[in-house]
Amino acid sequence: MDTHGLLDTIKKEIHRRRRISARLMVGFSLVTVLGFSAVCGSVLLDMRRGAEELARQTLENLAASIDADINRNIELYDASLRSVANNLLLPELRSVSPPIDRLILFDHLVPAPHLGAIRVYDEHGDLTRDSAVLHPAKENRSDQPFFAVHRDEPYFGLYISGPQQLDGQYSVVVSRRINGPGGQFLGVVAGSIKFGYFQDLFKRLRLRPNDMIAVLAQDGTLVVRNPFTQELIGKNMMFTPGVQKMFERRNGWFAGVGTVDGVQRMFVWSDSTKPLVVLVAKSWDDIYAMWRREATWIGIVLLVLATFVAAVTVFFLREIDRRAQAERQLEELAITDPLTGLTNRRKFDAAIDTEWRRAIRQNTPIALLMIDADHFKAYNDRFGHQAGDQMLVGIAVCIADTVQRAGDCAARFGGEEFAVLLPGLTASAAEAVAETIRRKVQEWSDIEGGVTVSVGVASTTPAAAHQWHDLVEAADRALYAAKELGRNRCVVAVRGEVTLVA
Repeated sequence: MDTHGLLDTIKKEIHRRRRISARLMVGFSLVTVLGFSAVCGSVLLDMRRGAEELARQTLENLAASIDADINRNIELYDASLRSVANNLLLPELRSVSPPIDRLILFDHLVPAPHLGAIRVYDEHGDLTRDSAVLHPAKENRSDQPFFAVHRDEPYFGLYISGPQQLDGQYSVVVSRRINGPGGQFLGVVAGSIKFGYFQDLFKRLRLRPNDMIAVLAQDGTLVVRNPFTQELIGKNMMFTPGVQKMFERRNGWFAGVGTVDGVQRMFVWSDSTKPLVVLVAKSWDDIYAMWRREATWIGIVLLVLATFVAAVTVFFLREIDRRAQAERQLEELAITDPLTGLTNRRKFDAAIDTEWRRAIRQNTPIALLMIDADHFKAYNDRFGHQAGDQMLVGIAVCIADTVQRAGDCAARFGGEEFAVLLPGLTASAAEAVAETIRRKVQEWSDIEGGVTVSVGVASTTPAAAHQWHDLVEAADRALYAAKELGRNRCVVAVRGEVTLVA
């Protein structure tokens, strides 16, 4: 490979590497942004799962704490009911006075503001004893569920009723059956837990506006709820999928929508086997509040980073484009004749080498015109160098106006001499082009003071053993022949045969 071919190869490799560099920069920027996005996305997902897990654990602890408090009080109250039921069987009670009877039955009870009086009803439902007063008023509760359930089911155990009005306020009745020595039904001992107990318990907790606490009986009846909702108290909630799920497992959680407000929450319960089941809930908005704030900040940082990377990438791409454009301009200047605007000798040599190789591969003709300004030295001496330059520019314009095919190459060969490479043209076709150029120059010269050109034409179908220098030499010989024949004419040189055609 000659020097010109090597230079073209180097240029192509440089351009290829520039394109690869630009692509690599864009790819690197995309990978960087996507990588940071993936990492941030993974971190955000972990943070989201962490927020859910933390909320679930917090609600589990809250539910367990409330559950322990409520059921501990129920157990203590149940122990008092058992004690009263057992003491009622003492034979000594038949012979003691009412004050002593009351002392034996109720003196061990620990008074509490949220616990109602313990009352004893006989087998007919009549009130016989009351821990609050010595002589209770007449009262019959045989129609109440707490009495009927013990009368009809001997082995029911502790009964906790739904919420009801008792002594002028909402309460929950807690009762036990009184069995005789032979297991016969002798009545019911009952007490009550006031709603004030639950309200005081909930007030001690730091709850958000959308937090919810519900206490349900084993049959699904809503005993109490915070926030308090009058229309739901005492309502059976077994129709809701969440409550059904709650009684299917001992503990767990589910996602659901509030029956009253429609707020989406996480619901958690600790032990659904207890007499009263505690269900606590927190809205998803509150659970994800901190996560959303952190996600927003991370998103902003990621957006700023992506914008910065994009800006830097665009900046460097523009710099690469500017540099490439500047290099193209420099390259264009390096291959362009500054006076005429035609291709210079360096570019011409590279072009003819390329087209010569292509003609060999494709077995096609290649033609060359060698053009020389007639009497240029005399014209230059007569009118001056500036006029001589203008004449060369005019000839270049006539050549460029005629040679317009994509593969053609018009060049300033040196001094007042021009070369035109015409790939694919035979000698006759190339002669026609040469004649057109000569005629245009002559027509222009009639205005500019008698400027003409002589043209040497050569065309051949090259073989592998030939060199393009042979074509240049043949065209150059034809040019000298045109000069010798009187100038202002075209002469064709046929390779391999010394034939001059005027």
